[in-house]
Amino acid sequence: MTDEDYKLLLPTLPTEPGVYKFRDGEGKLIYVGKAKNLKKRVSSYFNREHEANKTTVMVKTAASLEFTIVNTEQDALLLENNLIKAFLPRYNVLLKDGKSYPFICIKKENFPRIFMTRKVIKDGSEYFGPYTSMGRVNVLLDTIKMLFQLRTCSLNLISKSIEHKKFKVCLEYHIGNCKGPCESLQTEDDYNQSIQQIRNLLKGHLRPVNDFLNDEMKVLSESYEFEKANLIKQKLDLLKNYQSNSTVVNTDINNVDVFAFVEDYTTAFVNYMKVVNGSVIQTKTIELHKKIEEEKEDLLQLAITELREQFISESDEIIVPFIIPSPSEKIKITVPQIGDKKKLLELAEKNVAYYKLNLALNSTGKTTPSERILKQLKEDFRLKEMPVHIECFDNSNFQGSFPVASMVVFKNAKAAKKDYRHFNIKTVEGPDDFASMEEIVYRRYKRMTEENQSLPQLVIIDGGKGQLSAAVTSIDKLGLKGKMAVCGIAKRLEEIYFPDDTLPLYINKKSESLKLIQQIRNEAHRFAITFHRNKRSKDAIKTELNEIPGIGKATAEKLLKYFHSIEKVKNAKANEIIGLIGKSRGEKVIAHFQLQNEIVME
Repeated sequence: MTDEDYKLLLPTLPTEPGVYKFRDGEGKLIYVGKAKNLKKRVSSYFNREHEANKTTVMVKTAASLEFTIVNTEQDALLLENNLIKAFLPRYNVLLKDGKSYPFICIKKENFPRIFMTRKVIKDGSEYFGPYTSMGRVNVLLDTIKMLFQLRTCSLNLISKSIEHKKFKVCLEYHIGNCKGPCESLQTEDDYNQSIQQIRNLLKGHLRPVNDFLNDEMKVLSESYEFEKANLIKQKLDLLKNYQSNSTVVNTDINNVDVFAFVEDYTTAFVNYMKVVNGSVIQTKTIELHKKIEEEKEDLLQLAITELREQFISESDEIIVPFIIPSPSEKIKITVPQIGDKKKLLELAEKNVAYYKLNLALNSTGKTTPSERILKQLKEDFRLKEMPVHIECFDNSNFQGSFPVASMVVFKNAKAAKKDYRHFNIKTVEGPDDFASMEEIVYRRYKRMTEENQSLPQLVIIDGGKGQLSAAVTSIDKLGLKGKMAVCGIAKRLEEIYFPDDTLPLYINKKSESLKLIQQIRNEAHRFAITFHRNKRSKDAIKTELNEIPGIGKATAEKLLKYFHSIEKVKNAKANEIIGLIGKSRGEKVIAHFQLQNEIVME
């Protein structure tokens, strides 16, 4: 892939976790990688030098890149592992076939045991995982052991054997880790209540666990067993820190096909995910170009048939976003509303949305991000022209003193700092933002018209209706009404106001065009504040020097230009000051500052 290919691809890359796949010119998979942030990880292949020569060769060999979004970094690790094993990409490290991830098992038996295993046996037991961190598994098991007193022995605790007293309690009972079900010291119902809470915990459903443990703490508190009650509270807090948010929560989601569907006027897009043991092992998105007005159910059925044949799928359950006829009596159609299957469908929908975005951006040719944003801004603001040249005004004062203003310029959605301008307010006295805005807008565009400079397509006023109205007054006086679009942006609710429109425009908070407007407004504010602070500081220093009898503005500026600050003037040698401004004025400065700080005499 070339840098040009990368620049076209960059706007389509999400910042979410996922797996990326490089393919060569023949479409063969040559590398699979995982990422916590897909955009950052893929960008790293193009914006820096690589120590390993193989990495450079791989990037040059690659002709295209695909990506699949997942919910967590752990899911990305699992999918990467599955893809490497299935396709053995040329540039990936070869994984051993024996590689497996740990599960937590709730064994199907009387008084079920809970333990870690790497083998999933279809014997009716429940398996939770897979987990990518053995440390997390150990912490969960240790915490479960401390919260719930479960047996760890392998005795066959059937009712008949317990009734005949075939078993004796062991050390675990005596040290408080087990309640002794082997001698009927704990009922099966009581034991299973703990199992149910552990089941909830492993699925990430903490509310019922909270309720259960709160009830336990209440009973213990009423019995004055405060230490035990506090222990339960501490362990519950610990549990929350290790809650797993993985999409994969239960291996019961086994051998399932997931299909997401999105359409527009001309094309339908279908994303396919194959799920085995709760893990996504294959994904693909296809396009269906409409010829007539086909129903969405017919289009999805067609895509399902095509993709299942392509991937030789034999799954007996299909997850879809809406009801369709089943392709076979043996296949179950599921439209999930909640739970883990719903999460899988949402994941497929997210992938098809990114595929569609990628396709749309590439179809526009070499459209740059700036062009895309400006096009969106033109549509949002209903402008006649593309706003290539934008100017924004802001004013600033401190309790009515030192009134100043700023103007920043953005061209092609980027700051043109050479064109920034500062304004000292000349005709307005006191804190009058409206009159100040009217003055600076008039001065700016009067000069531009006199010098035959090209006007901006969009003028932004930092403020609400009042500031906007003042700016429009100046534009009307200059006869420029209708020659450039003008709007105001109110800080509090990010409302966009237009002249002669009483209702504000609200843009989607995630819109790129609003983000650009906010960036321009913030830059104008920063530029005005910086100028205002510098002016206040400089004027404050000049005021102190000007207060000295016999010292004028020119002398004060001469001192500041040489010494750079008032502190250095105070600490200067007498002969330096006299040599700079003469004996008469020098002695006046020396006499003034000797009252505050003795000047070094030579």
